[in-house]
Amino acid sequence: MENNPTSNQPVPSPFSGILKKGIIAGIAVFLASYGGLYAAISLKPDLFIDYINPIFNSDGSRDMFFYVHPFILCFALAILWNRFRRFLPGGVLVKGLEFGAMYALVALIPVMWITYSAIDVTMVMVFTWLLYGFVQASLVGIIFAWLDEN
Repeated sequence: MENNPTSNQPVPSPFSGILKKGIIAGIAVFLASYGGLYAAISLKPDLFIDYINPIFNSDGSRDMFFYVHPFILCFALAILWNRFRRFLPGGVLVKGLEFGAMYALVALIPVMWITYSAIDVTMVMVFTWLLYGFVQASLVGIIFAWLDEN
């Protein structure tokens, strides 16, 4: 649609696309994260022994943050996608993986670096968080690329 100020047709707000993409991707990431958590605990329970640690809040008082996290992440990534999608060549899968890699390099690695340096967590834990974030962002990128094509 051409952005013509003399046209009688309304110009869609870029925020409506961000909202739609954020909600759709948020639902997908929520389901994948929740399912992945249960699968990971079932397949590799010894990895989660490290989470029995006083640095983690396990009293349930902040569980809502866990459930809202996918939507916060997806709205933020939708803004990033809206700005940089034209720089991502290739098909849906390639765009999604490159988007996930870009997010991991720019955001996750620096955050995981400072987390490991300041908090008593294991390198394995930090690596799994990095992998988890990359998978989340790649899934989001795939969904956004797919939505752009349809």
